[in-house]
Amino acid sequence: MDTQKNTARKPNFAPATAAPEESKLHFLDYWRIIRIRKTVILAVFLLVVLTTTAVTFILPKTYMSMARISVGKDLTDIQPLLAIQQQGGYDPYFIQTEFEKIRSKPVLGEVIEKLDLNYKWAKKYGAEGRLQTSETYQILLKRIDLRQSRNTSLIEIRAFSDDKKEAAEIANEVAETYKRIRIKKKMQESDDGIEALKAEYATKDQGVKEKQAEVDRLKAEHNISDIGDGYFQTTIEPETVRNIERERIRAEQLYTQYAALLSKLTNMSSSDLRKTLPTVQRDDHLSQLLMDEIKASQEYAVRKNDFGANNPEIIKLKDLLASINTQIEARLQGIIQGLETQMAAAKAQMDANIKAVSDARKLDTEMAAKYRPYFQAKRDLETQQRIRESIYLRILQETVDKALPKSSIVEIVDGAEPDVKPIRPNIPLNIGLGVIVGAIIGVGLAFFIEYLDTSVKTIDDVERALQAPVLGVIPQNVGSLLQEGPDSPHAEAYRVLRTNVMFSRKDGKANTLTVVSGGAGEGKSTTIFNLATIFAQNGQRVLLVDSDLRRPSLHKILNLTNSLGLTNYLLKQNTLEEVVQTTSQENLHFLPSGKLPSSSLGILNSAQMKDFIAKVKERYDFVFFDSPPIMGVSDASIISSEVDMTLLVIQYRKYPQVMTIRAKQMVEKVGGNLLGVVLNNINISQDSYYYYYSGYYYDYYSKQDDDAASSSGKNGERKSTTVASTRGGGVEVKPKY
Repeated sequence: MDTQKNTARKPNFAPATAAPEESKLHFLDYWRIIRIRKTVILAVFLLVVLTTTAVTFILPKTYMSMARISVGKDLTDIQPLLAIQQQGGYDPYFIQTEFEKIRSKPVLGEVIEKLDLNYKWAKKYGAEGRLQTSETYQILLKRIDLRQSRNTSLIEIRAFSDDKKEAAEIANEVAETYKRIRIKKKMQESDDGIEALKAEYATKDQGVKEKQAEVDRLKAEHNISDIGDGYFQTTIEPETVRNIERERIRAEQLYTQYAALLSKLTNMSSSDLRKTLPTVQRDDHLSQLLMDEIKASQEYAVRKNDFGANNPEIIKLKDLLASINTQIEARLQGIIQGLETQMAAAKAQMDANIKAVSDARKLDTEMAAKYRPYFQAKRDLETQQRIRESIYLRILQETVDKALPKSSIVEIVDGAEPDVKPIRPNIPLNIGLGVIVGAIIGVGLAFFIEYLDTSVKTIDDVERALQAPVLGVIPQNVGSLLQEGPDSPHAEAYRVLRTNVMFSRKDGKANTLTVVSGGAGEGKSTTIFNLATIFAQNGQRVLLVDSDLRRPSLHKILNLTNSLGLTNYLLKQNTLEEVVQTTSQENLHFLPSGKLPSSSLGILNSAQMKDFIAKVKERYDFVFFDSPPIMGVSDASIISSEVDMTLLVIQYRKYPQVMTIRAKQMVEKVGGNLLGVVLNNINISQDSYYYYYSGYYYDYYSKQDDDAASSSGKNGERKSTTVASTRGGGVEVKPKY
């Protein structure tokens, strides 16, 4: 046969390649999980969305009203009297501090009293009588929210209530109460300050009066003539010292002046004196004499030329000049003597002033010691007077400042108005969040379930866990290929499996094969039946043996009797020809299990069974043995040890990987030749991971079916024949376990 020739050409082919030790998840792997678990995701999604929607519509409506206020430091609207307002430095905690003041019990307590919330909320919540203010305060505290408007010093006062009017009333009343309390506090602080200043002023005024009486007593007692003012207080004694000192200085200067002048004049000649004295010491008589001398000299000079030296007139003029000179000399001496007299008088005055200054200073020192208590008392008096005046000015300033408007401390910018729409519940937002949260929870739960699911999911899982190749991928809902026909899309998956089995044989004479599984319901019987059918359709003589003596099912698929079978032959009740049955498929013979007596449970492990296998190996090209689950009974292990080849069927996402690994180990322990693994019941429409293994054939055959349906005139007879053969082939193939 062609298949056997191909096998002979490649006898040592072994596709058992180890899978990579670790696989990296790709985006498509996540998408595969979402597609597979879409039912869970959709259920959780709908549950969360519907619950959120129901709760949203059940929740009571809450309205929000907002009042905005401008908050400033404690300043007046205009500059205060005799002062300049200081804004102060930046305070990062100012707004937060005001938040706490607004939430304080004094503010909210007054709001509770103004709006009578103790009674209103007691009635609303079904309490008897009135609520305690502390209880109402806690409720109100939860119903207001304070925020700072971005990039401003404005405070937003938000109030929440199920009554839109009540929310607006609360927000407005909180703003008004805070403003009123803050201004009232400022006024109270001003009143307290003014009262304290007045009390201090009264104390200082009494002290001034007492000190004034002490000053008057000391002044009268010591007969003090106080001619000073303020801190420049003085008596007559220091003034006397200063006056005498000035006279002494003046006399000393005059004496020095006369002495210097006389020193120069006494060293001059007569002619020099005549020139100097008139300018130094004014004297009218000397000036007249000098004028007369000049006139007489001029007249003498004129007449001397006219009359001669012996003329009586000339002689008379000479005598006149001599007389004038004598008078001038006498006058000069008199002036010098007068200056000497004045110098002596200045010297005497200077000496007298020196003595007077000394006496005055001594007296001043004595009187200063005597007057010191008086002047100290007077300075204390003036200090107290200035303090009293400062306090009085401060009282005046604070009184005027108190009367100044202070609306800038707290200004209500926007009053609260009843809201038209409730702020809670926000139906679009809640439903939107429900959609998002539902999707997140659904996807998260899907991935969590996937994490907990340790069953086989991918070919990589099999090859990583079992270190065995995957020879076939069987799709979901596969029936009997005898019913579906050789052109069925499912048949191609078994053809791929047959090809891989043929190439995986290391011995060309190996022609007996069994299929095992770890647990029940993984599709062993369907797999072995359809694989045998494919081999028979390929022209090989095939014997299908139902060696599952516990729960046989292949006879139901073929719609044949199970009265005689393998057990009858092994017990030597019938011959092989009597128990082997033919089927509707050419080259496919069937040996049912037969009835198993309770005394023959170990019959598969007998010499008759080994002889049977040897005999059918010679008669048929391939012999296929069905078996029970290997984890349940020992029959599967016995069959695996006696046949040439074993396939391990694993149903997609059914049993944990540990169970599959255990099944492989049991085959290897009994010496079975495990060719590889068959992944069964794959939902290719859901899991795109397996589409590349089998999807092409379904698309291809579906297209052929569509073409056949469109040309029903030419192919109607063939279609009828196919349907008839399908109906006559037997019942639908279903998984056994």
